[in-house]
Amino acid sequence: MGWSERLVSHDGVRLVCRDWAGPGRPVVLLHGLAGHAGEWDAVAAELSTRHRVVAVDQRGHGASERRPPEVSRAAYVADVVAVVEQLGLRRPVLAGQSLGGHTAMLTAAAHPGLVGGLVLVEAGPGGPDPDVAGEVGDWLDSWPTPFPAREAAVEFLGGGSVGAGWAAGLEERDGGWWPRFDRDVMVDSLTELTQRSFLAEWARIACPTLVVLGQSGFVPAAEADEMLRRGPATMAVSIPGTGHDLHLERPEALHAALAAFLAGITD
Repeated sequence: MGWSERLVSHDGVRLVCRDWAGPGRPVVLLHGLAGHAGEWDAVAAELSTRHRVVAVDQRGHGASERRPPEVSRAAYVADVVAVVEQLGLRRPVLAGQSLGGHTAMLTAAAHPGLVGGLVLVEAGPGGPDPDVAGEVGDWLDSWPTPFPAREAAVEFLGGGSVGAGWAAGLEERDGGWWPRFDRDVMVDSLTELTQRSFLAEWARIACPTLVVLGQSGFVPAAEADEMLRRGPATMAVSIPGTGHDLHLERPEALHAALAAFLAGITD
């Protein structure tokens, strides 16, 4: 089963989605910073045998609006609401990796009646960290763009399934391969997230929740412990041999965790 492109417009911002169709409860998949909807293809293909799966190119990313007028956390959340409402997705499970997980969390906190479940993949409430934006900016500046070939991008971006997943988000133009995002939009998208903790929003989550962590991921142990303390009904799993991009490293293991979680949601 393949996907079809669906367009959603919200406050003049164009959002592009990969709609895998499928029966059952809808699942909305949200990628991380500088990512793209195609990162979810391996997981989405398996999930769509039992669920209506929609993967979103978030604002500033992929085929969606490259330079949106706003990149606040609220703007990202409003986009998810627009996708859910305009595509007629009834009480979907929101699943997001990294920044996408944070967006999913805030959406579930602000719109409890809209969301039937929440999955955070290598994501949490975060906290103040003034160095992150600069570090991400430096990392993006290190990309030797344009890449002369997609194979060169795969190697630079980590090789294997991780490098291939990142490289799939590039576009070919002007004799090379370029990112489908702008550095300043990416850095600005992080600004609000790194200024404070969002534990208060996390504590408001009322729907069934699954936290999936990589064995050597980015979410600190103390943050994960605090999440479980404040959300005692939350289920958590760590996938061995994975890091922050576990959805690319071991999509079959992530699918198994998601499928088991989804099977337990009855409302």
